[in-house]
Amino acid sequence: MGASKIAITLDNEMVKKLDMLVKSNIFPNRSKAIQEAVMEKLTRMQKSRLAQECAKLDPDFEQFFAEEGFKSELEEWPAY
Repeated sequence: MGASKIAITLDNEMVKKLDMLVKSNIFPNRSKAIQEAVMEKLTRMQKSRLAQECAKLDPDFEQFFAEEGFKSELEEWPAY
């Protein structure tokens, strides 16, 4: 995977906190810390979006279509 350089602006307090994380060996450098933070945020947003879209679904409607092709087969399946 390729990488691109970008320039960002952070307030001084954020940079101090970031430098403390690097100094504490939590991250090898500022760049890695920022990369992980951005990836974590993007992942959370993606999961949140999926949850929002799933909330729009009607469970009864989805169940109906999930079982639609099995109607004839359901009668042949043994009871559990």
